[in-house]
Amino acid sequence: MEEFFANHRNEFLYSLVTLILVLILKFVFTKAVRKVGKLGELNPVRTNLIIKYISIGLTIIALAALTLIWGVNYKDLGILLSSVFAVIGVALFAQWSILSNVTAGVIIFFSFPFKIGNTIRILDKEILTPDNPQNDEFLIEDIKAFHMHLRRHNGEILTYPNNLILQKGVILIATYKDEDLVADAID
Repeated sequence: MEEFFANHRNEFLYSLVTLILVLILKFVFTKAVRKVGKLGELNPVRTNLIIKYISIGLTIIALAALTLIWGVNYKDLGILLSSVFAVIGVALFAQWSILSNVTAGVIIFFSFPFKIGNTIRILDKEILTPDNPQNDEFLIEDIKAFHMHLRRHNGEILTYPNNLILQKGVILIATYKDEDLVADAID
């Protein structure tokens, strides 16, 4: 056993450095995302979701680095990875809309001008009601990884995909701060 550790001392050292580097990067990225979330007054659930995506990405990078450090046979690894990516590719193609919604969720986190509590109107003819324009106004109740929960004035909840919210025109009617000011002025 001692001989194994002596023969693979460099691999253990490089593995330790890789793990420490990944932990440092996770800490730095987590702090940065939390700071962006705090400055943008974003929902902590959304912030935690982005941190989860970053952790998954760093884990994949760490696993790739460890396979290189330990000198896995590239020919065997290539066959394994090509098989895995073929299966994943078919699954992702079949689930393209889910992948696009997750990507849209990340984009919405960093650059969406509307927040939870805002009242918006989505310029989508499939959800507009010409006979009652007040039904076209939605309160953003929650923003998830795949979709948004929007509430109409009559209490109906609409689940709207994130990728569509980026494709359609959205009008900001009132922010949650504006509504608080209006409520305070009425009281």
